[in-house]
Amino acid sequence: MSDWTLDRTFTSSSGEVRWTALGPEEAPPVVLVHGTPFSSYVWRGIARGLAQDHRVHVWDLPGYGASAQYAGQDVSLGAQAGVLTELLDHWGLGEPAVIAHDFGGCVALRAHLLHGARYRRLALVDPVALAPWGSPAYRLLGGRAEVFGALSPELHRALVTEYVGSASHRGLHPAVLDRLVAPWCTEAGQPAFYRQIAQNDQRFTDEIQHRYGELDLPVLICWGAEDTWIPVARGHELAGMIPGAELRLIDGAGHLVQEDAPAELTAALTRFLRTAP
Repeated sequence: MSDWTLDRTFTSSSGEVRWTALGPEEAPPVVLVHGTPFSSYVWRGIARGLAQDHRVHVWDLPGYGASAQYAGQDVSLGAQAGVLTELLDHWGLGEPAVIAHDFGGCVALRAHLLHGARYRRLALVDPVALAPWGSPAYRLLGGRAEVFGALSPELHRALVTEYVGSASHRGLHPAVLDRLVAPWCTEAGQPAFYRQIAQNDQRFTDEIQHRYGELDLPVLICWGAEDTWIPVARGHELAGMIPGAELRLIDGAGHLVQEDAPAELTAALTRFLRTAP
């Protein structure tokens, strides 16, 4: 699989963040936010496509991918929203477009609604935004983090591999699946996998869900029509709560739309970013 390297660092309130930027420096800025249990790697193709006309900022959230993982680290959705706000200031981005996937959607929404982060426009891809969320398996893993953290490395890898793979409707290329699983299978990564699940609960969306009607910017919601992690009905519900939001369903794609339908997603995002306010 193609190389993907985050060559820059930022010291955030939740540890060292790895990031990079693609595209012309003078181009309109776009920030990509990944979800769980992924990393910025899922954005690699989309980022390179958007970088033809935009300055694209990508990063691994604290506790994920190439960013810091350590005991006692705050990797909750509340902390991640704070880190996104810090990064926007560090990058000097006053009002970028933001594209966020999975729980990155909650991160972006919290940063905007609670921390005052300003966006030119916002695209949400199969976001964690509405209660209830978290599958029974997700809640089990988070509620027994100390037990699962003690699994043998072989059992842990098998569990994470099955879990990550289930996000795709079409099936992930083995090299892609390995790249997504690998950060969770190191000595620091195994406890980090269960830590991030244990720290995330529904209260982080409960605190903002009633405020979605306040969003006063262009919003695009993209949803994989075959998403088994978060049903497409949530996309319709969310679109109905946000004034003027556009809902775009992507056929043949599961939760991990970036891998299942990269061309279709890139086209939808490019069109959205080029549309006049």
